[in-house]
Amino acid sequence: MPSMADDEAFMREALALADEAARLGEVPVGAVAVKDGVVVGRGHNRRELDRDPFAHAEFLAMAAAARALDAWRLSGVTVYVSLEPCAMCAGAMVLARVDRLVFAASDPKAGAVGSLYDLAREPRHNHRVQVSSGVLAEASTARLKAFFQALRGARWSESEG
Repeated sequence: MPSMADDEAFMREALALADEAARLGEVPVGAVAVKDGVVVGRGHNRRELDRDPFAHAEFLAMAAAARALDAWRLSGVTVYVSLEPCAMCAGAMVLARVDRLVFAASDPKAGAVGSLYDLAREPRHNHRVQVSSGVLAEASTARLKAFFQALRGARWSESEG
């Protein structure tokens, strides 16, 4: 099992991807998929850019991992994501047989790994994902708050003109 230092290092990579998403005008969420200590998939939110409802950071990281590993089963993979996954992404992790999820900030409005639901650890599923949360949560929360404050400020400025 990876150490806390490993978890923080990989989460820093996810946060760097979140920063890239923010630079592109996307909600700052980034994700990396790791197997045997090696990043096998990366992603950041691209819903607006791609006009794609499925272009969530963790979804893209898992798709890249599946291509890199030439397998749809992501056994042995840990997904690191800067925000608690939604129902779609948490469900995809279960269906892809991801071993472990590490996320930074909780999402009280849409989180499906403990906040609103707990799809990753639902006992009725045939697979459950091990979950660690709160890794670099403050750094992720600060990015999200800054992004949405700037977005609200831009919208407020537009309405004045």
